[in-house]
Amino acid sequence: MFNKSPDERLSEWKKLRESLDHSNDPLTDLSEFWSNAPLTAFNHTIDQYNSKSWPTPWEIIAENRYDDFTISLMMAWTLKLTTKFANSRIDLRTMVDEHRTKLYNLVYIDNDIVLNYDKWKSIKSQEITESLLMENLVDIEKPR
Repeated sequence: MFNKSPDERLSEWKKLRESLDHSNDPLTDLSEFWSNAPLTAFNHTIDQYNSKSWPTPWEIIAENRYDDFTISLMMAWTLKLTTKFANSRIDLRTMVDEHRTKLYNLVYIDNDIVLNYDKWKSIKSQEITESLLMENLVDIEKPR
């Protein structure tokens, strides 16, 4: 999907959202989809601590540059734009380890399920170590 034209990528993203509503394992499907995104070390065009500055998901897909934060954000927005997860509380938490050496951008679903901690699979929120410190929390709404 990520090597296609911008219009084709948008179409593929729409198909993904529609398929998640009927999937037996939507969180695995979501994780596998975004695991194929072209990863950059750091996307300098997005300030993860200022949600008002974030581009829309359609702009991110058109740009086709993803870092760990952008992938988490796109996972969250993908869920919000499905029927199955539209009413779920989805938030994006930026966490760091106690030594401030590793940063995690985590997607929490109803404070129960976490994405993007153990790469490309969901885990229970209780599995997140208490040694992680929260730097930022954003409640994800449907994109503008």
